[in-house]
Amino acid sequence: MEVFIVQIVVVGLLLYVVAKLVPGMEVDGVGHALLAGLVLGIINALIRPLLVFLTLPITILTLGLFLLVINALLLKLAAALVPGFRVRGFGAALLGAVLLSIFSFGATLIM
Repeated sequence: MEVFIVQIVVVGLLLYVVAKLVPGMEVDGVGHALLAGLVLGIINALIRPLLVFLTLPITILTLGLFLLVINALLLKLAAALVPGFRVRGFGAALLGAVLLSIFSFGATLIM
């Protein structure tokens, strides 16, 4: 449970940083970013496995690059559910998902 909470906080803080870097992504504050991290964690735990399974043929065909599209769609879904967190356009969602993935990987290496 403690690891999950730490991951949510780290993802929330990384969302705040990514929103500052990516034009088209906005977050009203750290609190909203932490809430978006929580919602994104829940979405990734519940919905992402089903989407990955359903899109497995296209993911294999694109050598895994379609997973970036799935991540971008889930980021847009989180933005739709969390007030104070906005993602304007698919390009911003895609760039935000790529940066969030890279930063999350780096944070995982550090932890």
